[in-house]
Amino acid sequence: MRSGTSASPGLADAARRLISALQASLHERAELLSVELQEEKFRLIQVFIWISAALFSGMLALTFASITLVYLFWDTARLAVLCSLTGVYVAALIFTATSFKRYLARQPKPFAATVDELQKDHESTQLEN
Repeated sequence: MRSGTSASPGLADAARRLISALQASLHERAELLSVELQEEKFRLIQVFIWISAALFSGMLALTFASITLVYLFWDTARLAVLCSLTGVYVAALIFTATSFKRYLARQPKPFAATVDELQKDHESTQLEN
């Protein structure tokens, strides 16, 4: 009877330590996820602002340059200028889309650090078993 009562408090202490360690680990992972989420939000806002500014400036420049060229060649080569401008704009669109695709491919995956830590936790529990 005595061994049963002494083993129970040790088991309860081990369970409390295990629960405490799990809570600490979950708390750390939640903090890491929170930091990464905040970083991703700021990065997304920055990308949106840069894209908006570039589009606005580019559209104004293209509009006024196009109007100027068509005006200059109105009597002699109006159709040729319009077709050429269309070709230039299509080429610029293709270049921009390709460059943006490369930019996105170079960006780190969202929440990579959190996923790595969770993977390490999973691997360490697999080794213990």
